[in-house]
Amino acid sequence: MKKFAFFFPGQGSQSVGMKKDFGDMSIIHDTFAEGSDILGVDFWRMVTEHNEDLHLTTNTQPLMLIAGFAAWRAWHETGGKNPDVMAGHSLGEYTALVASGVVTFKDALPLVRYRAEVMQSAVPEGEGAMAAILGLDDDAVRNACAEAAQNQVVEAVNLNSPGQVVVAGHKAAVERALVIAKANGARHAVHLPVSVPSHCSLMKPAAEKLRAYLQNVTFHSGSIPVIQNADVVAYHDVDKIKDALVRQLYSPVRWADTVRAMHAQGITASAECGPGRVFAGVTKRIVAELPCVALTSPAALEEARQLFAQ
Repeated sequence: MKKFAFFFPGQGSQSVGMKKDFGDMSIIHDTFAEGSDILGVDFWRMVTEHNEDLHLTTNTQPLMLIAGFAAWRAWHETGGKNPDVMAGHSLGEYTALVASGVVTFKDALPLVRYRAEVMQSAVPEGEGAMAAILGLDDDAVRNACAEAAQNQVVEAVNLNSPGQVVVAGHKAAVERALVIAKANGARHAVHLPVSVPSHCSLMKPAAEKLRAYLQNVTFHSGSIPVIQNADVVAYHDVDKIKDALVRQLYSPVRWADTVRAMHAQGITASAECGPGRVFAGVTKRIVAELPCVALTSPAALEEARQLFAQ
């Protein structure tokens, strides 16, 4: 059997109808019902009806955890084996930690909702922004940010794949960075529809609130290594895991480095465990010979089992 990895997506992969391809699989519905009971929010209705609440950060973060964990449970219910290693993009890191057994589903949902609340409150509405820059390497984007800052904050925060970097910070500084990036040859530079400038230094006040909250959440060492965004390291010590989650709020998501590290460790196949197909394409741009199956239906679950068994 191949050594394989699981990737868990973060915010941005949510959409109305995102679980419809699983049909009537009871484990999907049961997981949504359990999550809804924990937080007192009807998340299934949120993903089956056109609803603006779907894109509120305080809903989206727990929703993505529920959706990813539902796919994880479906994988196991249909005979899937544990991956050799896992990682999650931003919020997805929490889903990976739940799947590994580091934190319970019941404890993780209030935790990520609190994370969303403190992130939203860290920067006043309209003052922060995020944008995607395509066609420049990481250093070129960092240089554009340094030139654009002018005593404000704008930083490269999602190093997703070669030539695909997201920046975040003060809105005006982000706009200046886009102008500079385009002048320096960026193929595409555009604002993202988010209100929270995640993973930049503006999130440090939120991170300290998250640190205090985490002191009262029980963590375990986990059964499957989870490579964490901030350091591209899988920690087993619970204090180090919590510290990495805190620093993740104001540190870049080093996704390309994470995928390369997995491949260097012998990973030869992977699956995206959650709604959407973001990583199915991104993974191949990072490591061309590393296939990734998006687990979005029973047929995809079977495809992944066959791939990993080869």
